[in-house]
This record gives sequence, structure tokens and C-alpha cells, in this order.
Amino acid sequence: MNSDSDLQIAGDILEVPHLLQPAREHPATVAEFVGLARAIAADRSQWEHLVRYDAASRWYHRLRTGPGYEVWLLSWVPGQGSGLHDHGRSSGVLTVLDGELTERTERGAKALAPGAQRVFAPGYVHEVVNDSLEPAISLHVYYPGLTEMPMHAAQCAAVTPDDITGDVVTA
Repeated sequence: MNSDSDLQIAGDILEVPHLLQPAREHPATVAEFVGLARAIAADRSQWEHLVRYDAASRWYHRLRTGPGYEVWLLSWVPGQGSGLHDHGRSSGVLTVLDGELTERTERGAKALAPGAQRVFAPGYVHEVVNDSLEPAISLHVYYPGLTEMPMHAAQCAAVTPDDITGDVVTA
């Protein structure tokens, strides 16, 4: 019986440089964009000092750009919403950082608590609203960078708080 292990025979496979994928400087897959959003969300020092609240309109700040993508920080005071829209040819990741937001689509409404993430493809129509009594903060990653945000006529049915579900991706 041979007592040599694979490690003894071939060496540690992780030590063979040509077999390892180089670490990417920028995300390139949906999972990597979700990971980028989670990493930024987890490091409050990257964004907390930038947040402002504006009673007249949603406040936003471009936090970061990379090859073909943008990261935006938004704040929402109670009652503010995006209106029903899509993101043109951009895909995106929405992450709630603080507070609570409601996402409305033709399929219903979902409550989004801190850590909740929504991933969407080009043409995805939704409305995001702060229905709570406290301010909220969200992070948005768009690929490619956001160049248009077509508005849509109201097609979401009126939603009551009892209709809101909570089945979303959470960190």
C-alpha cells in the first residue's frame, strides 16, 4: 500500500501560480458586484460621513466608479420615492444600508430592511419609496454606469402595509 499523500507527491496545488486566477481589481460578474456592495455596506467609514438629507428631493452622491460601473449613495427622508422607473441598459444591485425602504413592482411590494439586496437586469421596472417614519440610506451599483432612468406611468397597484412581503436577499 502506498503511504504517500497527493500533497507529498504533487505538492500543494494552491502553490502553483499558473493555476490560480489573478485577483481582480474590479468586479466583472453579478456575484462580484453583489460582493462589492456588501463590502462597501460593511465599511461605514467609506460612506457614513458623506450622507446628507434633503427634504425637497432625494439626495445622491456618486461614491465610486470603475471600468464600466458606478456606485451611488442615496438618502431618503420619510415619504420620498423614486417614481416608477427602469435603468435603461444598466443592470444593478440595490442594498439598504440604514432605515427601511419599500420596493414596488407589478408583482407587489417588498419591505427592504438594512442588509437587504435586490439585483435587477436591464428593463426591470420598479419604484423605491421610504414608507417609514425614519430616514433611510441605500447603495446602488450600476453596470454599465447609469445613463438613463426612463420613468413609467403608474402600473403598480395601490399597496397597503398588509400587502408588503419581506422575502428579499439579505446579507
